[in-house]
Amino acid sequence: MSGDRPDSGDVVAMFDRIAPRYDTMNTLMTGGLDRLWRRAAIDAAALRPGDRVLDIATGTGKLALAASRRVGPAGEVVGLDPSARMLALARQAGTASGATNVIWVQGDAAALPFADGTFDAVTIAFGLRNLPDVAAGLQEMARVAADGGRMVILELAQPSGGLGALLYRTWFQRVVPVLGSLAGSRAAYAYLPESVERYPAPIRIAELLNGAGFADVRWRWLPSRMVTLHAGVRRGIS
Repeated sequence: MSGDRPDSGDVVAMFDRIAPRYDTMNTLMTGGLDRLWRRAAIDAAALRPGDRVLDIATGTGKLALAASRRVGPAGEVVGLDPSARMLALARQAGTASGATNVIWVQGDAAALPFADGTFDAVTIAFGLRNLPDVAAGLQEMARVAADGGRMVILELAQPSGGLGALLYRTWFQRVVPVLGSLAGSRAAYAYLPESVERYPAPIRIAELLNGAGFADVRWRWLPSRMVTLHAGVRRGIS
């Protein structure tokens, strides 16, 4: 572990600051793999026309807009994020793409402003490690998922060995903070590897999903072996 977890308000302020260059930095840091990762997440969500989807930590809205195309005009996507500046960019992207089935909501993943069993699918990409309490966050996500609803988590994780560990040590821990500094956001991109070090191991995330009420939980490493994809199905709602 690397120090204490920063205050959630400080994390939101950080994302507000980096919002204008967030997408550019993501593409640069990942060599364009972020697009492939999002496609894998959308495929794992098994979205159907007419589904209602919640995308938590939606950021600039890329995953939410991809979901909106899958669920079609009969469906609905809610993109939720605590950062007002990120949501402003998401709204702009939604308008530019002509998406009419997306609602953008400023809110906290730890206290979702939705009724129990509301959504057919819940997704979160690169946001779970920012929550103060990962287990409590997953329980809250389970609360708003309908019986049979799908849960998909796309997240950076610390590899245990092999090429992924080498890439993590050289690129992610050393080069990414330098790139952030050149972009005027060194603190934000130093926070990134620190947050990954605090994030539970992938097998532990699977255990927490089971504990929150998700069944058929499975996970895998995605290309680069620094990113994991978890998926499960909400079961047992009485």
